[in-house]
Amino acid sequence: MTDFSMTLNEDQTTLRDWVHGFAADVLRPAAHEWDEREETPWPIIEEAAKLGIYSVDFLANAVADPTGLSFMLILEELAWGDAGLCMSIMGSSLAVAGIMANGTPAQQMEWVPQCFGTPDDLKLAAFAVTEPDAGSDVSSLRTRAVYDEATDEWVLNGTKTWITNGGIANLHVVVASVEPALAGRGQASFVIPEGTAGIRMGQKFQKMGIRASHTAEVVLEDCRIPGRCLLGGKDKLDERLARAREGKKSSSQAAMATFESTRPGVGAQAVGIARAAYEYSLDYAKERKQFGRAIIENQGIAFKLADMKMHLDAARLLVWRAAWMAATRAPFTAGEGSMSKLFAGEAAVKITEEAIQILGGYGYVREYPVERWHRDAKIYTIFEGTSEIQRLIISRAISGVHIR
Repeated sequence: MTDFSMTLNEDQTTLRDWVHGFAADVLRPAAHEWDEREETPWPIIEEAAKLGIYSVDFLANAVADPTGLSFMLILEELAWGDAGLCMSIMGSSLAVAGIMANGTPAQQMEWVPQCFGTPDDLKLAAFAVTEPDAGSDVSSLRTRAVYDEATDEWVLNGTKTWITNGGIANLHVVVASVEPALAGRGQASFVIPEGTAGIRMGQKFQKMGIRASHTAEVVLEDCRIPGRCLLGGKDKLDERLARAREGKKSSSQAAMATFESTRPGVGAQAVGIARAAYEYSLDYAKERKQFGRAIIENQGIAFKLADMKMHLDAARLLVWRAAWMAATRAPFTAGEGSMSKLFAGEAAVKITEEAIQILGGYGYVREYPVERWHRDAKIYTIFEGTSEIQRLIISRAISGVHIR
């Protein structure tokens, strides 16, 4: 097991500083424009691809860090630049996580590169789980996948919602029910390649925050895909379903296997937003004068900043611990992954709210970035498991009781 250290090594420091430069020089200046436009920021993604940030190799090298921290550093810096642009750059990695968690080595080799394409031929990918009637309750998915033995094809029907890159992605990873009676244990993940008939974009959502990231419905209507697009393969699925019918324990659900690996990363993004708001507020409080002195000289402001810094650092530490545990395969005995996402998300909301308060009227107008950061922060208490779901996971882990 890799020892955990609070000191970043030279490679990690160099990586962090390089990504920070991209965030400061490219993302920050463009953030307001793309928030207002509410469109996929292709020029930003293209720039990230040219620099190698939007690529399979970059993601693979970051995830390969045995400490688990490199990817957290990247996500924090990108979200510090702008959370919506960060999601546009990193949204395809959700599909990658789904493929890596459930696919065979051959499927990983085939499909992961297609999630990004090349700088000259960019591709997007999407991971589709949530449905109109199945958000927090992932076991209740209604999207069905039926196997056509005569043609060795799977036929998918259903509607997914709140999907990052949904409908505009070149490749979709979709979690569907193959045996509804088994609930979550009767689900599987499928790759829907570019050019497949029967998949289309439904409603595109206009959101409160992360507006530079495309979010939409994905509609599946008799969508036929080859048998090889079942992640993990049919033999493994049949074996898992048989065990589930007999009431035997099996591996994680298809969707949960992905979420478990991505929650610390979601927390890292929340930390990035929170850090941006804290730093901006601290600088503002040192410069802004009222009643003949800088407002930071007032306890009412100074104590807010002290609490902001405390919660920011605590959130980062929880994220780093969870990332290290995941990388070293240390067991999450107390829901540590959920803790990191829960605390960081709620800290980001609180810290950005306090930033608005410190700036006063200036914090409430779009000319200043803190109102955007507050709008962006809120989603981190909702997506990839609401705060309530994270508390449920933690409480079950620490008690051993199936709390409802």
